[in-house]
Amino acid sequence: MVPLDISALSLKLRHAGEQTTVFDPIRKKWLILTPEEHVRQYFISYLTDLMQYPAALIAVEKNIKVGSLTRRYDIVVYNRQHQPWMLVECKAPEVPLSEHTLRQLLNYQGTVQSEYWALTNGHQTFCADARNREDIRWLSALPQYL
Repeated sequence: MVPLDISALSLKLRHAGEQTTVFDPIRKKWLILTPEEHVRQYFISYLTDLMQYPAALIAVEKNIKVGSLTRRYDIVVYNRQHQPWMLVECKAPEVPLSEHTLRQLLNYQGTVQSEYWALTNGHQTFCADARNREDIRWLSALPQYL
């Protein structure tokens, strides 16, 4: 498991009546603050603010083809050659990270073909080094962006 300390991070929130929205700095728009969006935005902030991943090389919620189906991945970080470097699947905090959630990420990985995978629900985060497809290793920290 990868420990993430998000205590120094803050999100840009806006309240209108009963609804709270959050500003997504990647998509550059306000979004309804669902539990999954909350996790996604904190993870993006962790990557860009604390890990110094370049925001310009991050894509959020883009359509991909998985077999004959159209799906949306949560986050893909690209390397400087614009190849998928890290695929991230975010879940709401109440969704346990399980074999089922890992299978979903791996289905996306079949299309995306990134070097790293990350799976998070805000409470737990796992990251794997998938550069060697024969020897995938779970990491104790997110990789440094090079």
